[in-house]
Amino acid sequence: MDTSFERRTFLKGSVAGITSLGFEDAVLRTHLAQAAEPKPTQVVPASFPKGKIGGIEISRVICGGNLISGYAHSRDLIYVSPLLEHYFTDEKIFETFRQCEAQGINTAMLKHDAKTMRLLNTYWHERGGSIQWIAQITTPDKLSEEVRQAVDSGAVGVFTTGQMGDALVRAGKIELLAKTVAYIQASGVIAGISCHELAVVTACEKAGIKPDFFMKTFNSKNYWSASNKEHCDNVFNDEAPEETAAFMKNVDRPWVAFKVLGAGAIQPKDGFEYAFKNGADFICVGMFDFQVAEDAALARQVLDGVKERERAWRA
Repeated sequence: MDTSFERRTFLKGSVAGITSLGFEDAVLRTHLAQAAEPKPTQVVPASFPKGKIGGIEISRVICGGNLISGYAHSRDLIYVSPLLEHYFTDEKIFETFRQCEAQGINTAMLKHDAKTMRLLNTYWHERGGSIQWIAQITTPDKLSEEVRQAVDSGAVGVFTTGQMGDALVRAGKIELLAKTVAYIQASGVIAGISCHELAVVTACEKAGIKPDFFMKTFNSKNYWSASNKEHCDNVFNDEAPEETAAFMKNVDRPWVAFKVLGAGAIQPKDGFEYAFKNGADFICVGMFDFQVAEDAALARQVLDGVKERERAWRA
């Protein structure tokens, strides 16, 4: 009988047993230590800077709805919108809203459709959420129906989509924008007109149309695809940002700037700073859930640093 083999087997088993016991003991002690440690207290951020539109208090950063709706300016990349739709499950959307509320961002601008109304109904009434909704309406021949549905579903405001504002002014149908604003305001909520083209704002001002706010594209255009004609993603005829800033300086309606990051081509701090320093009262920004805290911190930093600007705050 090979006693050396038996000894080796015994020793191997003993060492394995001791090692196993030592490992389990170490794991147990680690778990006990972690259980005994005090849990970190969640830090509640300072109140986020806000302004008022028609009596509604709104955070100066507004959560945009394009990403949540699966819509993205992705140049010629055909997979991006389906990717967003797969990423933003109901739970992920609720998490994004929760992150916004935790940072003091109290308002979202979301498309008026069945999905949005279903999600908000669940979030407000089943999940205890409180984020405010300003609804984007899109169909010129169903404006009164869309406004009524949005208001009945809890929207605090309604605005016409940018494409619709551009198209109506180009077609000489500005009276339809006036009618829509009057109908929204008569419904007891704030009314907005959105556009990519400054001609919409100038036409409204000339016609004496008084929405509660204008929503206008605005960024420095300091990114490659904005100046490269072959690859330009700017399909709208929006003008030089300096022209927008100069005109908006004398508009006494609150101004919500959007596309401030050039569809993700501009660093958030740079985009936020450019918009606020050059006259925007609010910015609407699409954010993934993991971007909300950082964007909120950057916006606070920027707003703290904006001491003087040529356009007075209108909200």
